[in-house]
Amino acid sequence: MDMVQLKPLLLTLLFISHIAVEVSSATIAFHNKCSYPVWPGIQPSAGKPILVKGGFKLNPKQAYSLRVPQDWSGRFWGRQDCVFDASGKGHCGTGDCGGALYCNGAGGEPPATLAEITLGELDFYDVSLVDGYNLAISVKPFKGKGGACSYTGCVKDLNQMCPVGLQVKSCDNTRVVACRSACSAFNKPRYCCTGEFGNPSTCKPTAYSKVFKNACPRAYSYAYDDPTSIATCKGGNYLVTFCPQH
Repeated sequence: MDMVQLKPLLLTLLFISHIAVEVSSATIAFHNKCSYPVWPGIQPSAGKPILVKGGFKLNPKQAYSLRVPQDWSGRFWGRQDCVFDASGKGHCGTGDCGGALYCNGAGGEPPATLAEITLGELDFYDVSLVDGYNLAISVKPFKGKGGACSYTGCVKDLNQMCPVGLQVKSCDNTRVVACRSACSAFNKPRYCCTGEFGNPSTCKPTAYSKVFKNACPRAYSYAYDDPTSIATCKGGNYLVTFCPQH
């Protein structure tokens, strides 16, 4: 697997500090603070390179640093309850990308919490619940040279407050493992911001998106939730944390 060795967070951040002086690339570090393994998935935007085959395993308390091109854009999410064989085939309970360890450009199956980033002269980044929620994620920039460079994310466990109509249960039906978006659950234009609701003036927050927004005010709760949800930073490196409160 063409990735650097997983290592404790402190060593990762020291590594980041050493390479951050290079302006031709940025560094994104991942840290798993969950009490269980997480399999990060990576999907590039159209025309951008696939990084580390699009996926890997991150054990509890482990961290991993990744060099990315300065103009890269894409999304990250965490997969849970995964089982893979030696060839990398299997499945995940949430966030699955076609039953493969290496997503290779494929996106995660909703519901999944997304961290999205576009690197450039000015970086844009956010955490989105538009496709639903499966676990808490935060994005924290460091060594930024300009812009707000603010922390963003959804740190609360929305599975504990998910409305009944949006709940995704475990195979044994004993626990909520994810929370669907209202669009996915009901497929109506007012929830999906489509048709006559396909613009910012007609697509407004709903009772369901407000549940997400009240719990995670810095995250996207519906498609046009831009003003309070997108962050910017110039020349930053980024730490993506799973289960950041743990």
